[in-house]
Amino acid sequence: MSPTHSRPAHDAAGRFAPSPSGDLHLGNLRTALAAWGFARTTGRRFLLRVEDLDRVKPGAAERNVADLRAIGLDWDGPVDHQSRRIPHFLERVQELTAAGLTYECFCTRREIHAAASAPHGIPGAYPGTCRHLTEEQRARRRTERPPAVRLRAGVREFTVRDHFAGEFTGAVDDMVLVRNDGTPAYNLAVVVDDAEQGVDQVVRGDDLLPSAPRQAYLAQLLGHPAPSYLHVPLVLGPGGDRLAKRDGAVTLRELQDLGHSPEDVVTWLASSLGVAHPVRTAAEVLERWDPGTWSREPAVFEPWDAAGD
Repeated sequence: MSPTHSRPAHDAAGRFAPSPSGDLHLGNLRTALAAWGFARTTGRRFLLRVEDLDRVKPGAAERNVADLRAIGLDWDGPVDHQSRRIPHFLERVQELTAAGLTYECFCTRREIHAAASAPHGIPGAYPGTCRHLTEEQRARRRTERPPAVRLRAGVREFTVRDHFAGEFTGAVDDMVLVRNDGTPAYNLAVVVDDAEQGVDQVVRGDDLLPSAPRQAYLAQLLGHPAPSYLHVPLVLGPGGDRLAKRDGAVTLRELQDLGHSPEDVVTWLASSLGVAHPVRTAAEVLERWDPGTWSREPAVFEPWDAAGD
């Protein structure tokens, strides 16, 4: 399949949105390559957005950007930083509040975990403990701890369509929109940013597939169409668990310290996706782009001990 670089009339986009909590490992780089390839071969813009509302490790964002450039990825426009739009995210929450679609939540993490673990609870989902508090009860609880703001969801599940998984129905709960420290939550920020930045194609690891229904539902409430989803299988360590530092050299810098070039890394990333050999650059990945041949199984990374392995 030959890549197409013409931009569609609606100026749509794909994106990669790393969290700067540390260096990118091979699984992150693989997802970035896939997201870039899907955008470039479908005529979309490709955006790079740093999702820095939560844990931020000093220097991580800069290293993330450098690593993506090193493997040959490019993007349209400057690198975006989510933290610059906090006031705007809060404005969108105010709109939902005015429509009666939010409520204050005073639960601690321990209380939420206990309630979600109870019989008939949805694992990991918020059971609505604070949904029906009276104004008197809310006033009393505000003297004990600042509230988070939750969505008052009108459905218990929602269905999306994924390029690889097909039709997928997942649980929707009263998700947090604003944490009790006043910071916009991930699910809110990612939905608002994707919609308002023209992102209609979301490529990410398939561990995030369960979050797609709740995000698509929130997008609908905010008046935006859901993006098309493409959840790619993860990279696992040799033991079958998610790739981690314990699996040896798993970042670009660590592999370069062992004598491996960025081209070596691109070759492994492309092979793990199922891109036909031989490829040494991101541009060559586009020339051989055919997701129909990709494996639907997770890729397993075996540690590299020396250059050329």
